Amino acid sequence: MTTIDLLPDATAMGPVMLKTAKLARLVHWYTTGAGLQHVAERPGAVELGVDGRTILVLEEAPDLRGPSPSDAGLFHTAILFPTQAALAAAVVRMSQIPGIQFAGTGDHHVSEAFYFADPDGNGVELYADRPRDRWEWANGHVHMTTEFIDPNGFVDEHLDRGAFGTSQVAPADARVGHVHLQVGDVPTARAFYVDALGFAETASLGGTALFVSAGGYHHHMAMNVWNSRGAGRRADTLGLGRVEITVPDADALGAARQRLAARGVAVADDGRSIRFDDPWANAITLTPFSLVE
Repeated sequence: MTTIDLLPDATAMGPVMLKTAKLARLVHWYTTGAGLQHVAERPGAVELGVDGRTILVLEEAPDLRGPSPSDAGLFHTAILFPTQAALAAAVVRMSQIPGIQFAGTGDHHVSEAFYFADPDGNGVELYADRPRDRWEWANGHVHMTTEFIDPNGFVDEHLDRGAFGTSQVAPADARVGHVHLQVGDVPTARAFYVDALGFAETASLGGTALFVSAGGYHHHMAMNVWNSRGAGRRADTLGLGRVEITVPDADALGAARQRLAARGVAVADDGRSIRFDDPWANAITLTPFSLVE
């Protein structure tokens, strides 16, 4: 691929929108556990984030059904913490939620991660990256693995107990690090997210999972078929509403629009951002940095 075929190196993930039948319950979970704060509110919707910057948009949709585990849609939203200490604090906050759904841990070599499910069943990853100079690359792919992390040992080693006692909120530079989707098949995902949208492939697990990024990150997005092989276009359900990707400027936005249109993807352009669906009706928005609050 040439430079013009790729998303710019500075591409990043923006807010993720989730639809919920119980808005107050989900707001409480993400503020209490993940340490997010209210950023904005309007009838039927709350924006949560840090330092005035939105990470999650929660919209109330009481008439929608929940998704099936085998549907295309969200696998998890991954919130990136800047340090192991900040991640340890988030893990402790999560552990203090009664009935918390803990889904496991993963030392991925490039990062350390802890997995949960929110009260609606949406997957949530909390993670911190290891330094980039410790990532191992070969032939354009980054080495990632999944090894067990002992949660108690991690917290004992990294939690700043003094700071934790004075603040229960996520640090100002926490953000959406990546989004992992359920899709129907990997070749179609590659054709869309790499060939059309312009991410670079960074890892794959045979025909079961694909990892993609911009700028040499280990992955900004991933797609798997572990629960959803053969899934078609998803219905409008609770769970994932929209994934936002941020690009540096209008030129990058225009280049992406041209790539998508050339491959027959229907793109809605409101003059500020572009919106389109992937082949499974997962809604994606591309927005320049300057328009993301």
